[in-house]
Amino acid sequence: MNDRTSLKSLLLNLDGRTYQAYKDIKGSYRFPEFILIIERVQGDPFASPSKLIAKIPKSVAGFPETLYSNRIREIAFRDYLTRQFDRVSRGIGRDRGSGKSGLITIPPMGQEILERTTVLINENDLEIRFLVGLPARGRSILGRQAAELLCEDVPDAIDATLKYHRLSEKNIREHVETAEDADYIRAHLVERNLIAFIANGSILPRRSGIDDRPLVEDAVPFQSPPGLEVAFTCPNRGEIKGMGIAEGITLIVGGGYHGKSTLLRAIERGVYNHIPGDGREFAITNATAVKIRAEDGRSIAGVNISPFIKNLPGGRSTTGFSTANASGSTSQAANIIEALEAGTEVLLIDEDTTATNFMIRDARMQKLIASEKEPITPFIDKVRYLFTEYGVSTILVIGGSGDYFEVADRVIAMEDFQPRDVTEIAKEIALEHPIPRYSEGGDTFGDLTPRIPLPDSIDPGRGRHAVKFRVRDVDEVAFGTEDIDLGAIEQIVDPCQLRAIVAAIVHGKEKGYIDRHTSLPAILSAILQDIENDGLDILTEFPQCDLAMFRRLELAAVLNRLRTLRVK
Repeated sequence: MNDRTSLKSLLLNLDGRTYQAYKDIKGSYRFPEFILIIERVQGDPFASPSKLIAKIPKSVAGFPETLYSNRIREIAFRDYLTRQFDRVSRGIGRDRGSGKSGLITIPPMGQEILERTTVLINENDLEIRFLVGLPARGRSILGRQAAELLCEDVPDAIDATLKYHRLSEKNIREHVETAEDADYIRAHLVERNLIAFIANGSILPRRSGIDDRPLVEDAVPFQSPPGLEVAFTCPNRGEIKGMGIAEGITLIVGGGYHGKSTLLRAIERGVYNHIPGDGREFAITNATAVKIRAEDGRSIAGVNISPFIKNLPGGRSTTGFSTANASGSTSQAANIIEALEAGTEVLLIDEDTTATNFMIRDARMQKLIASEKEPITPFIDKVRYLFTEYGVSTILVIGGSGDYFEVADRVIAMEDFQPRDVTEIAKEIALEHPIPRYSEGGDTFGDLTPRIPLPDSIDPGRGRHAVKFRVRDVDEVAFGTEDIDLGAIEQIVDPCQLRAIVAAIVHGKEKGYIDRHTSLPAILSAILQDIENDGLDILTEFPQCDLAMFRRLELAAVLNRLRTLRVK
């Protein structure tokens, strides 16, 4: 194995040569305290940066094993080191020529603590993966700048990131313990018959629609109503009190701009753990909760939406409904059925993003349009059966339809971003002002039909490429020759998750899990079991720094939106 001195000499000798000569530096180099592996070298200064790996022995890093003694601690510990490397590298990396020259970086991170492939803990060492822009002027190598970058700046970043004595012991323990306590609460929701918990003192509002950090000025700390307050005794912080939302049907009501959607947004993101200081560290939700909305124009492949929609004009069947251009109501129906198929236990719905005719058909409309002429059974008439027959709870933000008072188990009113339990008041209003509408759609929810994806309909190839995909953001991915629009999938919070999801679909296809015989839930389970056994690295041929763990719900959601998908 070469060493730091030989790498520096090689880079100096490359000075002034064409960029392709950088290929000569690929390999492993022993530095005094770590090994640097140059895994992939970029083709030119404007291409994707070069991929590097550094491995430092645990004995040199010096981190106490208590920081990663269980799975959730390890994930949070790795997340903390990743964020430290990101902070340090931003200060060290600088412009050294054309394109991405001089860049030291990792994929950007949000407020959520996710399992990533940036930092790994192996039996004997810590491993960090990152990207470097090799310096050039035009397409001529800047050898001296490259030597400074790889032999001085990169070691400085590793030294400042992967050594315990260089970091704040207080901050790293807080990061790990916050995640462990949040995971503890989530794991104990079911035994308390809860689907969500919001701690007192939480700061739920965000700075803006594009800035997910907590609001700083005029933010109102969350405080549970006395009747809904519960307490958890966590492993690290001890007792944490806050509002518990029980299983069943919960309405969140209130005037405009009083915090209804903000609360639902916190519940929606509560399927993930959050970094200290986010304000939602202890806004905790059942891990299978799914945000449901209408999605005009999406494709649907063989979904049994008959619990909600029957008797379409022309006799078109809805037991295996397919379309390339769904309406608001058919898309919302399919989104619910697909979420149930993927294993959700909680539906989250905000009426602002729903199809009105799917949510409610009031008494006047029932009198005007007879039920036999209306193919849609509104959600209000199915939500109770979803819970009693399938154990699926629902949280709804409702601002304009008091009809839902009849079916709700509890009603929470938001006033100036503070919750009040108004269940008894809502029930009294329902008794005093009965609604003369009748329930539609029968006295059961209806059947859920398993689907089997057809392998020929899932093709990641493009031209001469057997596998070709590109993640543009959390909203869109190019998969083979198809573009998948994911703008309505609000719980993919990081492009690295989407990159891993698409790689997981390719993995499932290549492993033969998608075989004309295996149901979609079984395919999801097989893929996730492989990841559980061997980590996210199993999804890629070479080590990557840009994958993050995802839920089976979003894996299913991406696959379901592939326009070529066909099922039986």
